[in-house]
Amino acid sequence: MKNRIKLDPTQVLVLGFLGLILLGSLLLTLPAASADGNSAPYLDSVFTATSAVCVTGLVVRDTATEWSTFGHIVIISLIQIGGLGFMTMATVILIIMGRKIRLRDRLIIQEALNEFSLKGLVALIQKIVVLTLAIEIFGAAILSTRFIPQFGFVKGLSYSLFHSISAFCNAGFDLMGSSYGPYSSFTAYTSDAVVNITLIVLIVVGGLGFTVLLDIAREKRFSKLSLHSKVVLFITGFLLAAGFLFFLLVEYNNPETLGSLNFRSKVLASFFQSVTTRTAGFNTISQDGLSNPGKLMTIILMFIGASPAGTGGGIKTTTFAVIILMIITVIKGNKEITLYDRRVSRTTAYKALAISMIAFAIVIIFTMVLSIAEQGNASGLASFENILYEATSAFATVGLSSGITPSISPVSKVFMIITMFIGRVGPLTLTLAFANRARNTNIKYSFPEGKIMVG
Repeated sequence: MKNRIKLDPTQVLVLGFLGLILLGSLLLTLPAASADGNSAPYLDSVFTATSAVCVTGLVVRDTATEWSTFGHIVIISLIQIGGLGFMTMATVILIIMGRKIRLRDRLIIQEALNEFSLKGLVALIQKIVVLTLAIEIFGAAILSTRFIPQFGFVKGLSYSLFHSISAFCNAGFDLMGSSYGPYSSFTAYTSDAVVNITLIVLIVVGGLGFTVLLDIAREKRFSKLSLHSKVVLFITGFLLAAGFLFFLLVEYNNPETLGSLNFRSKVLASFFQSVTTRTAGFNTISQDGLSNPGKLMTIILMFIGASPAGTGGGIKTTTFAVIILMIITVIKGNKEITLYDRRVSRTTAYKALAISMIAFAIVIIFTMVLSIAEQGNASGLASFENILYEATSAFATVGLSSGITPSISPVSKVFMIITMFIGRVGPLTLTLAFANRARNTNIKYSFPEGKIMVG
């Protein structure tokens, strides 16, 4: 009997995402997926499928005007599976079929959800799916109060469901191009409180992570939450507030963003901009029109991203929190990192530092590559800050664009695809690799300490 190839959970996750992207790209290449009835270029199909599966939102073809209804169904299906995770969807299918969930499957689910224990994983999957569907349906119901009167029942309802799923999964794909022009996103709804607040809630809830949502539902009081949930909620609140105040002050008189709006709309647009950087990808103000400080703050917030076990990307809020705590610990001269009367292990601190530095290196490398590839870009938008903006958006699976993605060269499209894939799978894979290495390492000796001067 031939030896079967055994894949570890990390490899299964990577291959699963690749397989889903391949399937999606083939479906999007079909003539039925394009609005004009002609097959889309395969590179554009791969780019779109990758962006959907990696819940990014960067597009080279306007979603509303260049894909058909069938194409929209394929895209939103990829977003839903990519947002929940293909192992979550696979588990649901096995449960429906009455199949038993094997130990190997449970190990992969544990890695995919970044859980600490194998206990209760199947029940957790069921809760996640039910919670997701309930939130998305609720969001669609509220959005329908705006979209049905505007677009009619069928179109308004489909728009509501599509954008609710896209928002909760932090994907950033939209169908507004057919009504307000290609790549317009939600710029026509800058002053609409119902649409803005609904999308904001969906984006934030999706970015918190399923572990935190279930912890909140179970404990209901902040003091009883786990340390992880407390850190996620505190950092999320801090970043949202800081981003809101920054954008409101810096962009207040910018005629290309907030300058022409009344105060109420300025407040709404500033808060939406702060929220959408959590890897959501929608925009209600021009991203190319942002001032340089505004673009830099957006890049920083995109790089930090959402929280673990959620639908967003970035290095994650908890990683950012641990890095800040490390700095504070060094400044104070303390030996241990502590928070909420709990100690953070050195292993966790090392992981956070490694993930942050590797992510930073990836963004820099791909910014350099895109800068070289786009030297002759005829659009006039390929400035350094826009390329850095686009590279960060791709890696952090955000989907916000300064406007250059539709006009980039085929070479840049390939590198953007790689960046999005690494951004979706890379940090997770690194975390799992570090965890596995830590479990498998059994050091029986240590070297004498040496001195290195730093700073």
